[in-house]
Amino acid sequence: MSSAQAQEQSRTPARKREHVHYPFWFGGSASCFAACVTHPLDLVKVRLQTRTGNAPTSMIGTFAHVFKHDGIVGLYRGLSASLLRQITYSTTRFGIYEEIKSRLTTSTSSPGLLTLIAMASTSGFIGGVAGNPADVLNVRMQHDAALPPEKRRNYKNAIDGLIRMSREEGFKSLFRGVWPNSMRAVLMTASQLASYDEFKRLLLHHTPLEDGLTTHFSASFLAGFVATTVCSPVDVIKTRIMSSHETKGLVKLLADVYKHEGVAWMFRGWVPSFIRLGPHTIATFVFLEEHKKIYRKLKGISAPDDVV
Repeated sequence: MSSAQAQEQSRTPARKREHVHYPFWFGGSASCFAACVTHPLDLVKVRLQTRTGNAPTSMIGTFAHVFKHDGIVGLYRGLSASLLRQITYSTTRFGIYEEIKSRLTTSTSSPGLLTLIAMASTSGFIGGVAGNPADVLNVRMQHDAALPPEKRRNYKNAIDGLIRMSREEGFKSLFRGVWPNSMRAVLMTASQLASYDEFKRLLLHHTPLEDGLTTHFSASFLAGFVATTVCSPVDVIKTRIMSSHETKGLVKLLADVYKHEGVAWMFRGWVPSFIRLGPHTIATFVFLEEHKKIYRKLKGISAPDDVV
């Protein structure tokens, strides 16, 4: 037996790997925990993408401005909408993705990268539609304090916001920006979930790392970098549309933004986006892996189920 064959055999479990079907809601639950950790960073990102006049132009300046005027509570403005968004958007996209992956995974094989991307794109689109109402609220509530007092909407919480939007602006307002949001969700889910699974597989197969916290942290950090870069242009467009007080077509919006800001608009707020999305991605996948670990322990499954 060659050394390569011996090494491969040593990395292969002696018994058949046991595949586990996890609950649908695990991804949404993990994302809610992550949102509680990273919400202030998300708020700063929104403020930077929608700033006007003499508003701070840096992440640190925006943090200081919000803290000075609204205190620590100001950094968590809109948290209820953020959690509602994770409950709808992330539960849907993670749940569908994991469900399809579970059906395509066997004890001897798992889906390839292109298949993972296709699965993630589909689940991301559906999740983007499901989570759009909460996403509109999330952007509005985070941006509200940056507006003049007479233009503020002053939603009390996510439920109050949903009711008032439906009553004052009509049911269609809940799906304002749904197409750029859904496209962003496709890009986000494909670049985040599929890349995480692929990075995890590469780390496990080509490094001495085992299926533990170091691997989960490394794979999720790389996935966060990829997701931030891929999603930045659509994220800026989505934020502008959802926070606007006027209805403006996508083509007109892009023309106006390009006229005033050039191509730099595509990556406006990239640093705070990565500083927010990086930790959020890491926290989400670490919490998700812990959910799975606890589930296996409760079910009496001692070995990892399926190494992607």
